Amino acid sequence: MMFKVLRDLLRYNKEFLVGTILIAIILALIVASFFSPYDENAIYVVAPDMPPSAEFWLGTTSRGQEVFWQIAASMRNTLFFGIIVAFVSRIIAIAVGLISGYIGGRTDQIIMAVNDTLGALPNIPILLLLVFVLRDQMTWFMLAITAALLGWTHDSRLIRSVALSLRQREFTRHAVFSGMRTPQILIREHLPYVMPIVFFTTMNNMIWAIGLEVTLSVLGFSDINRPTIGGMIYWANAHSAMVSGIWWWVAFPMLFVVILFLGLFMLAMSVNEYIDPRSRLARMGA
Repeated sequence: MMFKVLRDLLRYNKEFLVGTILIAIILALIVASFFSPYDENAIYVVAPDMPPSAEFWLGTTSRGQEVFWQIAASMRNTLFFGIIVAFVSRIIAIAVGLISGYIGGRTDQIIMAVNDTLGALPNIPILLLLVFVLRDQMTWFMLAITAALLGWTHDSRLIRSVALSLRQREFTRHAVFSGMRTPQILIREHLPYVMPIVFFTTMNNMIWAIGLEVTLSVLGFSDINRPTIGGMIYWANAHSAMVSGIWWWVAFPMLFVVILFLGLFMLAMSVNEYIDPRSRLARMGA
């Protein structure tokens, strides 16, 4: 079913095709990072403050690092951060949404009360407070898990709304009468129907997570020694790159993160449009 969705999107939706191309550019850059001639944490391995040239495609930094290879490594870590957050939060959102929507009753009320309470909390101030209090213990991976635990509430409600309608369908009743247990019904019968929503919310969640990582890194509230896009901008600000005329140290990381955001945004919007039957039929010329 997922393959059919992707095939239809690539065939009928130009935004999805453009988003796929943009993400392919980022993935190619990430693959290139594994062939870097320099250690990603090494400094003063090349001449500092060199502008873009044939030798240094995107220039070098004041720390003696080549911008191209730093962006490649930073994009890998930044995207990996978004993937971790999206993966963990999708598991929680799917479990909460399907269970709450299918079981219903008091269980649904209790789960949604917890969901709405967590959803009302301001995520970024909470993360900033946790990072400030646990700064020495808050590793890059712990920050990703913490963000994931705060980023699933809205998406679980979307999945729950689909599960509420699925439990009234005939195939669900047939599954119950055939003796299938609740976990089997949720995974085998209901999960395929919510996968387009899961894909759409995954893209949105990755955008949020990556933006969060960039923001915290620029402010110095994350592991600044681990190459990330936000970390590159942090070190550029620390060395007054724009004032010194080293514009490429800031411009190119921002350019590639914009490409990543646009790619994810186009994928999310095209999938959201695909979910709407009227928009999908209009795309197909019906």
